[in-house]
Amino acid sequence: MKPRHLHLSEDCRAVSGILQRVGDKWTVLVIGKLGDGPMRFNELRSAVGGISQKMLTTTLRGLERDGFVTRTVFPTIPPRVDYELTDLGRELLEPVTALGEWARQNTGRVNAARARFDAAVE
Repeated sequence: MKPRHLHLSEDCRAVSGILQRVGDKWTVLVIGKLGDGPMRFNELRSAVGGISQKMLTTTLRGLERDGFVTRTVFPTIPPRVDYELTDLGRELLEPVTALGEWARQNTGRVNAARARFDAAVE
């Protein structure tokens, strides 16, 4: 049987690397919050809720590295740092928002399926 789609291994690796970044729980939440506009680190940390300082720093650095977020340092005392979505990040916001909405709409269905599965396994 012939495969329906030809997948080049380098394409699969490239897609996998990007999906690892954008499919991460914290990335989805950070992108969503930054969709409202630029935010300072502590504002973002409060808005995301439950994220540690270290994890937020790691997530923001990864997003900056991948071109989804810009980091702007203002020469004030103390220094002010704002994070903002780039054009690429704003493009990512659309599917991330759609996925979040789908999850909210289907939570009950997923929970019911899990309960059925768990009951059948027991």
